[in-house]
Amino acid sequence: MTTLQTNVIHQGDCIASLNALPAGSVDLVFADPPYNLQLGGELLRPNNSRVDGVDEDWDRFGDQSDPSDSFAAYDRFTREWLTAARRVLKDKGALWVIGSYHNIYRVGTILQDLGFWILNDVVWTKTNPMPNFRGTRFTNAHETLLWCVKAPNARYTFNYAAMKSLNDGLQMRSDWMLPLCTGPERLKSDGKKIHPTQKPEALLYRILLATTNPGDVVLDPFFGTGTTGAVAKKLGRRWIGLERDEAYIAAATARLDATREATDLSVLATPSKRSEPRIPFGALLERGLLDPGDLLWGGKRRHWTAQIRADGTLVSSDHKGSIHQVGAAVQGVPACNGWMFWHFEQDGEFHAIDLLRQKIWAELP
Repeated sequence: MTTLQTNVIHQGDCIASLNALPAGSVDLVFADPPYNLQLGGELLRPNNSRVDGVDEDWDRFGDQSDPSDSFAAYDRFTREWLTAARRVLKDKGALWVIGSYHNIYRVGTILQDLGFWILNDVVWTKTNPMPNFRGTRFTNAHETLLWCVKAPNARYTFNYAAMKSLNDGLQMRSDWMLPLCTGPERLKSDGKKIHPTQKPEALLYRILLATTNPGDVVLDPFFGTGTTGAVAKKLGRRWIGLERDEAYIAAATARLDATREATDLSVLATPSKRSEPRIPFGALLERGLLDPGDLLWGGKRRHWTAQIRADGTLVSSDHKGSIHQVGAAVQGVPACNGWMFWHFEQDGEFHAIDLLRQKIWAELP
C-alpha cells in the first residue's frame, strides 16, 4: 500500500496524481477546477487597457468554437477527477468545489450522478467584484461553492461552535461576504498576476475551520499558488497539493516556505458543547453557585419564574421537573434548552444559567 505523504506538492496531471494516492486517506478535498469560461476575445476597460482575465490553456476544453463539444470534453474531465477524488476520500470525508455560472451546474449534476450528497451550496458574494465593462450584463459578483459528502448518512465534520464564534455569536449563514484576493496577498511577478483566479485566504480559512480538525489531511487537486496549503499550515492541518504548472508550483513553494506554521494546537479547535463533560444542573447547587429556594426567570422578557429545589429540579405553578421539562411546560412547547431559557439575577442583571455551567467547565482539569 502506498504511504501517504503530506505537506507536499505533486507535479503532474491531477487525475493521475489522485489515482496514485491511497484510497480512503484524505479528510477533505477542496477543488477550484477550471471553469471552462469559453471567453470570446480579450476584454478591455473603458480606457482601452486590457483586463487580465483567464486565457490559459488549462481552461480550454474540446473545440472552443463548438460549445457542445467543449461541454462534452469538460464533463468527461469533471467526471474523471471527481471519481478519483471520491476514491481518496475517507467515508466521513467531505468535498468542496467552487465554480461560477459557467460550470457549477454541470459540476453539481455530475456530483449527484456519482453518489455525492450535497449538504449546502454556499454563495461567496464578492465585496469588490470586477465591473462589467461592456455594460451588457449584470456584474458577476458571486461564485458558488458546493459542500458534499460521499453518502447521505456520512458522519462528516462540522464545527458549528467555531462558525458561530467566528460570526459574533450568530449562526453562520450560507451567504459569505468576502473580498477578492487583492493587495499584498495577491502574488505577482513583474507587476503581473501569477495566477488569474487566486482565491482569498479568508475563503479557505472559513472552509477549513468549519469542516476539518487539527491534524486532518486536506487535498487540493488544483493547487495553483497554494492558498489551500498556506491556510492549512496556519490552522495545523496537513495538506497535499496537486499541480502541473511549474510556475505555479514555484510560487506556491515560496509562499508556503514563508508561511508560519501553527505551533500551539490548543488554540486551533473550538470544542462543541456536546463534546464537553456533562454538567448536571444539580452541580451548580453543590458548588454553591445557586442555592435551594433561589428564583430563576425564564425567556428573554422574564415572563416566567421557577423556584430551585434542593434536588436540582424546578417548580413553577403546576409544573415540576428538570430545567428543560419545566422550561418546555411553562411555554407549552415540546422541548426546551433550559440552560439558555432560565436566567439568574446578579447585581440587577440577568444571565443565562449556562454561564454558571461554563464556569464549572473552565475549572475542570
